[in-house]
Amino acid sequence: MNGEYRRNIVLIGLSGSGKTSLGQRLARKMKRVLLDTDAMVESHAGRTVTEIFSQDGETVFRDLETQCIREAAAYEKAIIVTGGGAILRKENMEILSQNGLFFFIDRHPSRILRTSSLDDRPLVKGKKNSLFMLYGERLPLYRKWANFHIDNSKRLKQAMLAVIKKYKQAENQHEISCH
Repeated sequence: MNGEYRRNIVLIGLSGSGKTSLGQRLARKMKRVLLDTDAMVESHAGRTVTEIFSQDGETVFRDLETQCIREAAAYEKAIIVTGGGAILRKENMEILSQNGLFFFIDRHPSRILRTSSLDDRPLVKGKKNSLFMLYGERLPLYRKWANFHIDNSKRLKQAMLAVIKKYKQAENQHEISCH
């Protein structure tokens, strides 16, 4: 590693929490490659996430997702945006943790429902209550894996600056421990 800090920034959180928008901003600001695992799955499959879910089921989607997570985790200094359910497979999180720092992008479901269309989210499309159920089920896992908790209930710029600040703190800690 030559002492250079090469860890990926891995964004985890519920569908609609702002991971994709935040990842795009971070990639521009930090001049890093952006890897969105849902977009990678769609590219590999030649279909949308919704089509994969409806035609092949969640298990097939999760298998494709794990394959794409392996590819993304091989990068260094990347911004990796995961799907909301990536944390359901321990294997995914172990792969990503080898060279990544997890940032839990937290946005309460009530705020997501006020500000986002969830029509392209197969597990919650047309089922508002299921978003609250998913949040309750997944919150312990997001917290377990998160190196950092980022509140995304206000402006996206605030969340972006918080991620950059926490990443730089981790980078500084790394430099101190290398000397």
